[in-house]
This record gives sequence, C-alpha cells and structure tokens, in this order.
Amino acid sequence: MAFKPWRVLPGSALLWILNLFSAVALIFEGYNQGVMGAVNGTPGYIDTVGIGADGKVTDATKQGGLVAVYYFGAMFGCFFGGKIGDLYGRRKAVALGSLLGIIGGALQGASQNANMTIVARTICGVGIGFINTIIPAWISELAQAHNRGSAFALVFAANYVGIVIAYWIGYALRNNTTDFRWRFPLAFQVVPLAIVLGTVAFLPESPRYLLTVDRRDEALEILAKVRGDADLNNPTLQAEIAQLDAIVTSARSSRYSLHNLFLWGRHSGKLHLGRRIGLAVGIMMMMEWTGILAITVYASIMFEQAGFTTEKSSLLAGIIQIVGIIGTLGAVFTIDRFGRRPSLLFGFIVQGAVLLLSGGLSRLGELHPAHSGSYGAASVAMVFIYTFFFAQTVLMIAFIYPTEIWPQEMRARGNAFGVFGWAVGCGTTTLVIPSMFAALGWKTLIVFGAFNFGSVPLVWFFFPETKGRSLEEINLLFCSESPFVKENERTYNEILVRSGGNVASAEREIMETLDICKRENDSGSGLEKGELGIGKTVE
Repeated sequence: MAFKPWRVLPGSALLWILNLFSAVALIFEGYNQGVMGAVNGTPGYIDTVGIGADGKVTDATKQGGLVAVYYFGAMFGCFFGGKIGDLYGRRKAVALGSLLGIIGGALQGASQNANMTIVARTICGVGIGFINTIIPAWISELAQAHNRGSAFALVFAANYVGIVIAYWIGYALRNNTTDFRWRFPLAFQVVPLAIVLGTVAFLPESPRYLLTVDRRDEALEILAKVRGDADLNNPTLQAEIAQLDAIVTSARSSRYSLHNLFLWGRHSGKLHLGRRIGLAVGIMMMMEWTGILAITVYASIMFEQAGFTTEKSSLLAGIIQIVGIIGTLGAVFTIDRFGRRPSLLFGFIVQGAVLLLSGGLSRLGELHPAHSGSYGAASVAMVFIYTFFFAQTVLMIAFIYPTEIWPQEMRARGNAFGVFGWAVGCGTTTLVIPSMFAALGWKTLIVFGAFNFGSVPLVWFFFPETKGRSLEEINLLFCSESPFVKENERTYNEILVRSGGNVASAEREIMETLDICKRENDSGSGLEKGELGIGKTVE
C-alpha cells in the first residue's frame, strides 16, 4: 500500500491542512481578479498591448476585452474541470487546472503584444475554471451540515487576500518606470499555483467522490478522519454514510451526464436538474451584476472621478480590498446563523441602497464643486460599506450555494454551471464597465444599484434555504414540481414525513422511482400522473 502522509495526521490537523490548501488555490482566483486593477493603468502595459499612447488609455473597449477574455476562458474550463473532477477525482482536476494557470501566468508576465496577452489570459481562465469548479465543491463535501457555510467563508476569505496582495504589489511598484511594474505582478500569480501543484498529490481525495467510484474503504477512512478521527460505529457518522450510500448506486445513470445537463437535465425527472442549473447560473450572474468588479478592477478610477488624487485613489483601492477580507471573515459568524436566503436578501437591499447613495453623492459633487471634497468622501464611504456587506453576504453565498444544490455523483459537473455563470457575469461586466464609466459616469453606480434591487424578488421566490441541511437533504428540496420556494419546502417535508425522517430511505425511494420511470419509458409506457407519490407528475 502506498504511503499516504495524511494518515499520520490527527483528523483536526488534516482538515485544517485541506482548508489551507483550498485557501491557497483561491488566492490565485482573487489575485487574478485584482491584478488587472494594478496593471491596467501602467504606461508600459498600455503601450505594449496597444490600448492607448503615452500612458493614456484611449481604447476602453479593448481595455475591457483584455480583462474579460480571462473569464471567457473560464467558461470552457469550468465544464472540462467539472467532468474531470467527477470522473477522475478532485485532486487530478485541481492539478491540471494549476498547471494551466501556471502556463498562462508565465505567458502573461512575458507578453509582447495584445494577441499574446489574449492567449495567456485565456489559458489562465481555463485553469481558473477548473479550480473554481472543484475547490468550492471539495470544501462543501468535507464540511458538516451545521457549519458548512462558516467553513466555506473562512476558506473563501483567501479570495480577498489574493485581491489585496495584487493591489498592494501594484501600489508598491507605482513609482517604478520600467516594465517590471506590470510584468512582475502578472507573473507573480504562478506562486500560489506552484504551491498547490506541489502539494495536491499528498492530500486525501474527497470521500464522497471515492464512494462513487467504488473505493469505499478509503472513503470511509478519510471521512472518519476529517470528522475528528471518529469511530466508524459512531451513530452520526453511520447516518452520514447511509445517506451517501443511498445515492451511490445511481451514480452512473445517463441523467447525470454533462450532455444531458446541457439539455437542461431533460432525463432527470424528480431531481429537476434543469432547475438547479438555472439557480447555479443565476446566483453567480446576479452576484457579478451587483457591480463588484467596478470596484475590484476599477476602484482607483472611481476614486479619481470622486475627486481624489491618483496617489490617494491607489491607496484607497488597496484599503477597500482589506475591508473585503473583514467582510468575508464576518460571514463565518453569520452565514450559518441567519441562513442563505435572509443573508442574500439583506445583502442585495443594502448594496442597492448604498450604490444609489454613492451615485447620487457623486452627482452632487459635480453640481457643487465647492463641496466636491465632502461629497466625494461620502461617496467613497458608501463604496466601503458596499464592499463589506457584499463580502459578508452575496459573495459567500453565491459561491457556496451552487456546490450545495447538486447530487453528490455530479457535484463538480453541476458546480461547473455556477462557475459558467460567474465567468459570464465577470466577462460581460468587465467588458462594458470601462465604456459605462466613460459614457455614464456616476450613473454607472445607479445602474448597478438597480440590478441589486432586481435580484431581491428572484431570491425570495426561487432560492430555497440550505442552511443546516446535509447535502443529501438538500437533494430532496428539488423534488417538487413547482420552482417556488414555498412548494419546495412543502414537498420536502412531505417526503421526510413519509420516510419517517430517514433521509437515506427517502433518497433510495426517489432513485428507485426514477429507475422504474426510466424502464417504463424505455418500454414505451410510463408512470401515470401522481404515481410517484412526490408532487404531481414525471418529467
């Protein structure tokens, strides 16, 4: 038997190391988002990629496109990463994503023109598609139901750490007049990925993944280890294992294929995979269209428009990312206490309000030049408030929610749709934000404020609560024929009552019913309406 270093570690230490590993991987994601804010306005970069002359940007569309192409790469990487993660394991998918990110980062640092930058950032984007698909799912699979959100928030703070590192490297090099000012920040992104690539082979695989590929003994050993060296006869651990066993037998069903998901899960019946795709993509796109990338990538430009000097704008742009770290750490204490839905609703409402205020204050500064300093400071304060609550609420939940709502046997492939939504949201916003600031000025914040308010009814009606529920219990939430939250909860409670509160039994019933339905459909007949005993009809 091969030596596996994790076996000699205490369970609590192993879980800590796994979370630290995940955090280092997410530093890369955050760094790559923040680094373009550090290099976008540097004279050497502007001249090299041809978005302006004499250190001044004249082609805002091309500037936005060079940022956005990274996210378009992620659109493809997320699906490849999800497929590989579910078929060959989380570790192999993360290793491949890290390798692609290293290649892309090195090429960015050595870039000679816009075309080379596009290729490099696309490769990097494919790599982050792998990492963003696998790492959040891995964290969710290792965490327990009662603290899954807080565990995720603690690790995901690393995302903002990466943004902060990028900003402060850029700030430290602000007076450098050579190409080192922009090449070094772009090349530095390979550092966290090199650490990830060098350590991933020594870590244990996801126990939930191992169960789906018939490596049961190893899966139970790892699961017991990360549950605090629990005895395999521990009732709580036995209940968790029973829930997992209930769904393993259906892992190879065609309903879970990526091809079927692209067809909106048309063979998924009571699992309603198409509905889950909509929620995963939707929550990520809503998050990005709240306006966060206007702050992450173009914060210094916003502060200059508010009347601050270039030096002070750069300083504030770095400080605001530290506020983001504080917000994500704050989520550790709130996300599992208040739940996903209340936190999302609160976040969207507060963010919408402060963006409207920030835009209005910026306009007042234009109308009253004598008081522009005071109005500008107040406008910036609103942006700081926005960043804190965004990090504490919407950011955390948008990334964890798509990892919670999928059946185990396809969690990585399912989460790929969430990453796709993230990539589309990031790509479209970074593409249009420079033009929006140029054409709309302060009204840009009003537009994003309106998107925040528009997200509230979507969350209220369509996003069921996942707080405190095991990943297997969450699977039962989607058995209702109705997409509305109220009906989701009603059907969920009916299923549990009928199964005597036994989640494993309920899972088996659903899977057996789906298999019967498939056999009936294959033979040309089909189950009659209501025959499932769950909701109304078979899809």
